[in-house]
Amino acid sequence: MPAAKSSASKASGKSDVWIASGVRTPFAKVDGPLASYDAIELSVPVVKAMLAPDGKGGGARPDFAVWGTVIPNLTWSNIAREVLLDASGDPTIPAFSTVMACSTSMIGAIEAAGMIDGRGRDLALVGGVESMSRVQIGLSVALSDWIRKFQGARTGQQRLQALGALNLKDVRLFIPKVANRTTGLSMGEHTEITAKEWNLSRADQDAIALASHQGAVKGWESGFFDDLVIPIGGAKRDTIPRKDTSLEKLAKLGPAFDKTSGKGTLTAGNSSPLTDGAAAIWVGSQAGMGRLPGETPKVRIVDHEVTSIDLRHEGLLMAPAYGVPRMLARNGMTYADVGLWEIHEAFAAQVLSHIAAWESAKFLAEKAGVGASLGEFPRDRMNPYGGSLALGHPFGATGARILSQAVKELAARPKGERAIVSICADGGQGTMMLLESA
Repeated sequence: MPAAKSSASKASGKSDVWIASGVRTPFAKVDGPLASYDAIELSVPVVKAMLAPDGKGGGARPDFAVWGTVIPNLTWSNIAREVLLDASGDPTIPAFSTVMACSTSMIGAIEAAGMIDGRGRDLALVGGVESMSRVQIGLSVALSDWIRKFQGARTGQQRLQALGALNLKDVRLFIPKVANRTTGLSMGEHTEITAKEWNLSRADQDAIALASHQGAVKGWESGFFDDLVIPIGGAKRDTIPRKDTSLEKLAKLGPAFDKTSGKGTLTAGNSSPLTDGAAAIWVGSQAGMGRLPGETPKVRIVDHEVTSIDLRHEGLLMAPAYGVPRMLARNGMTYADVGLWEIHEAFAAQVLSHIAAWESAKFLAEKAGVGASLGEFPRDRMNPYGGSLALGHPFGATGARILSQAVKELAARPKGERAIVSICADGGQGTMMLLESA
């Protein structure tokens, strides 16, 4: 099997680049309280809050903006520019869009970090959005081609000829699916395969889900999220975390993806729900950070990793299993050296498969190319205020959401403590960041 490919960058070759927490909307399950907002309408309040001098987001003017969404819409091509203009941002601020499935707003942060140069680019506004309740349905490509030809007909005879060429089997709608184009399988179906390959139990998956809900509830009850979330419409806080859930309740849920073999372990309770929401962060130099209020939580970016694997021969969401050990190894670190782990929870099984791989000397040596043992993974340091299983997963917004949480948590810790933020992405890719408090 070909080795997984990575691109990596260390901050040592340029001035320090920092990341500061931003704000987000509440996250809500699809067809819930945010269902009436499209992707731009969800994004605008977040960007306004980031730009407003009296808002929660910092009130600075960025030198450029990066924004992303995963689900396409034919009514715009550069959502970053449209959002900035609708939010009454300075129209002279350049803005570009990016996409990398679930890693969209984290790859946006990595792109922004690479552009920060101290020569007019010191501060970037980065974020993303997903309105999974407002998915645009399209025509088949063949029908679109026919309509263009019919519209181009200049005479009645040409129109009759075009009508005769219409193939009724092409008269159908294209409805976007949460499925991988190469394999035809959904992320849940792929993760069921991974769960079986790694012998992951249903009980362990439900335990991860329960811990996520308990962390999210703790975050809201303790006030951790108060300055990270802004209201939109009638929604003031995340709607998905459940205070009343339990292992017993989770155990009663039936399989969501493998419903026929009798061995399915992924359920609605241990899989992230389809979610609406938008989130933003700041990326900048030390000078750029100086534009933000002094109390804004910020940390230094030490390193990052972008990893791709062969999804035909490896689990679809397994890229971080390769990337995280490589990033640690080149920084001379073990798992114990990381005080905070913020890991995207697309599925509890995906998290458990990463942990199993990280603790496998065989996997590290033969697949990740890391010869030394990195120790036992410290589960008690993972997602202290909940993850995507409980908070939700609006594809384009998840990276910024996780980064803001990590930055706020890490910035309150002693100088020199480190965190890893890790996100898997459809297509066999993933992004990771190593952050340090200062």
